[in-house]
Amino acid sequence: MGPSGTIDFSKWWVKESWSSNSRKGNPVVVTMENPNYSVVEIDAPDSAFQPLDKERGKNAKQFTWLLLLKAHRVVGGLAWLGNSLCSLLHAVKKRLFLGHVETEMSAKAKILFRVILTFLVMALAFLFFELVAHFKGWHYFHNHNLHLPQTSEITGWFHTAYVRWLEFRADYVAPPMQSLSTFCIILFLIQSVDRILLCLGCFWIKFRKIKPLIDGDPLNSHDLEGSNQGYPMVLVQIPMCNEKEVYEQSISAVSQLDWPKDRLLIQVLDDSDDESIQWLIKGEVSKWSQRGVNIIYRHRKFRTGYKAGNLKSAMSCDYVKDYEFVAIFDADFQPNPDFLKKTVPHFKGNPELALVQARWAFVNKDENLLTRLQNVNLCFHFEVEQQVNGVFLNFFGFNGTAGVWRIKALEESGGWLERTTVEDMDIAVRAHLNGWKFIYLNDVKVLCELPESYEAYRKQQHRWHSGPMQLFRLCLPAIITSKIAFWKKTNLIFLFFLLRKLILPFYSFTLFCIILPLTMFVPEAELPIWVICYIPVFLSFLNILPAPKSFPFIVPYLLFENTMSVTKFNAMVSGLFQLGSSYEWIVTKKAGRSSEPDLIAAEERDSKAMSLQLHRGTSDSGLSELNKIKECQETVPKPPVKKMNKIYKKELALAFLLLTAALRSLLSAQGMHFYYLLFQGVSFLLVGLDLIGEQMN
Repeated sequence: MGPSGTIDFSKWWVKESWSSNSRKGNPVVVTMENPNYSVVEIDAPDSAFQPLDKERGKNAKQFTWLLLLKAHRVVGGLAWLGNSLCSLLHAVKKRLFLGHVETEMSAKAKILFRVILTFLVMALAFLFFELVAHFKGWHYFHNHNLHLPQTSEITGWFHTAYVRWLEFRADYVAPPMQSLSTFCIILFLIQSVDRILLCLGCFWIKFRKIKPLIDGDPLNSHDLEGSNQGYPMVLVQIPMCNEKEVYEQSISAVSQLDWPKDRLLIQVLDDSDDESIQWLIKGEVSKWSQRGVNIIYRHRKFRTGYKAGNLKSAMSCDYVKDYEFVAIFDADFQPNPDFLKKTVPHFKGNPELALVQARWAFVNKDENLLTRLQNVNLCFHFEVEQQVNGVFLNFFGFNGTAGVWRIKALEESGGWLERTTVEDMDIAVRAHLNGWKFIYLNDVKVLCELPESYEAYRKQQHRWHSGPMQLFRLCLPAIITSKIAFWKKTNLIFLFFLLRKLILPFYSFTLFCIILPLTMFVPEAELPIWVICYIPVFLSFLNILPAPKSFPFIVPYLLFENTMSVTKFNAMVSGLFQLGSSYEWIVTKKAGRSSEPDLIAAEERDSKAMSLQLHRGTSDSGLSELNKIKECQETVPKPPVKKMNKIYKKELALAFLLLTAALRSLLSAQGMHFYYLLFQGVSFLLVGLDLIGEQMN
């Protein structure tokens, strides 16, 4: 029926307009007795009504199939969601019953957990109050202004307690919380500006194609044939400790460096306390020594000073004075054969250069979600931070491996010191204070491994974030009294140490893990939406630019970074106040991953080596040593490998705190806050139950 009371049969039955030439039959005029209806003409009943019954049936069938298809999709989505939820609950149940609760926290380290637990209990109490008030209809604040009723109709002790809580919250809780959140927001904005400036510097380097270049042929490779006088003497060190999974591939890769044999010496510095691993490493060294490689094995009975003590002991050998440069590789690093030819020539004609640092590349970056997120972080660190600081400041923190040092610079800067767990950053800061310069090569990459379990990654991050604060306390007087330029002192103190090592973990943990959930219970101190959503997403976008293939993981990356803030904050506090855990050094567990080209090359090398040994033979001492190693391998029992997952109490407490705040945000209809708190709480839950390192194909 039309708006004027007309029954328009033509629009109901006809979908296509017919031209006047195709009309058949005579027009029919229908007049309704009711004067409220108008006259409608129906043209050609013989040609219109018959085929349109078919069309109508066809449309009805299509509509039915469309509904069935949509229903199938909805059912499939619900089934997938239910299956995922059941899998998650099963994994949670498995972790709760079979997992090992974290027990290595010291008495001082338990303080942070107790603080988080206190906030959780407070949040649960606040939620109880708010739920009761919500269901009773006590909505006394709107637009964050407190309006208390003045009538005598409302009575009851619970209501009186609730009103007193609202008054106390508005007068005493909200002001200090608002002040702390404002302070954290200011730090957050300062750090965001620093991150944006670093990205702009990286864009400028890419646009102008700025990179360190080698002038001429510093190695004199076209001089007299067979003469190696143009090649400087290079010492290569491989420090390791119980590295059973990776020792073989690292020694193999370093032994094949393209450098004259008489100008190269390889030191395998073993701190292993497992005798079977010692014999395995000795056997690998003996194998390459018999192939003509200048390689020696050194072992310390006592692991004094950890890695710094190991390197310091090796540099005290008498023959080190014959060498000009030293290259350092951790046990899981596999340099390409041309590594030295791409790094050492930069020292020629540059007497102020102390360090040439190469970039890391990862063989297992796609192993699981944890390695993918680590890859995002480290790609930004190398592509942006290291490269920008190297180009514009000639200074950055030494990464501890995949770098070549001028031995003279090491000696003049005081050598390796055992006072912190970040000996690499320590020597870099002292060399910078002595006026030495650094170069970073972004196009020279060395393969290595990422930690594949959350336990290994967590311990690594604890060492990386407690050591700098420990070093800052020790180096601050030397920085202030040094003779370097004032702007270099400012960069070291405020940017290198305070902003990037102290402020970043402080505001990340305080703002997003403590203040944000508590503002759901103290709405007078609510955080603006741009702090919660817009700026973090924008910064995550900038962080992920150096690894464009990781864009699908931008949301998990943002959530995981906030999740890791509790570990980084705890480590920062431990290092700043010299707590016991700041001196802890635990070797990062490796899996022994190799890329496919490396496996093929290793197989070819082994086949060639076997053929050479058939022609050359081996000495009696070599045979006896290898036989002893094989016997040791056979006698050592291989226990069944059983993966044991831990339960992390601090992360679980924060998960429940965030999820409690998410429930509270539902009462105030804060949609954006609810989704953020919910997803962040689930992220903490996954990490707390040690599910973040599960396989993801």
